[in-house]
Amino acid sequence: MSGRLRRALVLAPPALWLVLFFAAPFAAVLRIAFSSSAATVPPYAPHWQGWDALPAFLDALSLDNFRTLLSDSLYAEAYLSAVWLSGLSTALCLLIGFPLAWAISRAPRRYQPALLIAVILPFWTSFLIRVYAWIAILRPSGVLDQMLMGLGLTSAPLNLMNTQTAVLIGMVYSYLPFMVLPIYASLERMDETLLEAAADLGAPPLARFWRIVVPLALPGILAGGFLCFIPMVGDFVIPDLLGGPETLMIGKVLWQEFFSNRDWPLASAAAVALLVLLVGPIMLFQHLAGKRA
Repeated sequence: MSGRLRRALVLAPPALWLVLFFAAPFAAVLRIAFSSSAATVPPYAPHWQGWDALPAFLDALSLDNFRTLLSDSLYAEAYLSAVWLSGLSTALCLLIGFPLAWAISRAPRRYQPALLIAVILPFWTSFLIRVYAWIAILRPSGVLDQMLMGLGLTSAPLNLMNTQTAVLIGMVYSYLPFMVLPIYASLERMDETLLEAAADLGAPPLARFWRIVVPLALPGILAGGFLCFIPMVGDFVIPDLLGGPETLMIGKVLWQEFFSNRDWPLASAAAVALLVLLVGPIMLFQHLAGKRA
């Protein structure tokens, strides 16, 4: 068997997976994005009538939905709000997750499996149930308010529910394991002799951290950042349950367009625009990180 054939056989399963579960669904969404809303089933037009009607089908497609996205400030605000909240939540996950991953990687080997299980333990419970639990914690006179007032730290409820703060708390809690695990995988493979050699050469602890630990952990940091930021941007459950009606994020807008307004073409155009918005910076960031590595 030639080397080219072996490579083709190795690449065939992931390529088939991407075609079936990414390229084909994306093509369907892209096709709907160029359609128009209609009182039909499904609620858009034109519908495929066969190859004989291909010219008429292509002629009926339009860019009106993308023009709406550019002309209506609601969608720009939703995109910017989603990127801002997701970026801030990812940064908080990094600030919390890096020390946690470092502590687990420096713990005695026999304790590390138990510590990792503690990190992924929330995944054993339904995501929706865990978000609902935060409602009981953050609502006025909820668990958090009662605890703080009982300790004498506050004299009135904090009123965190239906605020961006509640959304940040919910996102950081829900996606923190996705930051911890990749960073731990990078730190766990780090050669301890590098830190010992730097210490012998007189490097202070802070210099050893920034010039040795952080560069070696950079692949895990990038992986954790992508695993957190990308699903956060399109998240619907957390902003809807914890943020309330005043929290504007593109995930909520997509849900409203699909299920409340039944405007599938506009929702599909918003989804395509979100993908384009994410893919460009991510590819550029990966390229720059690869050049630095």
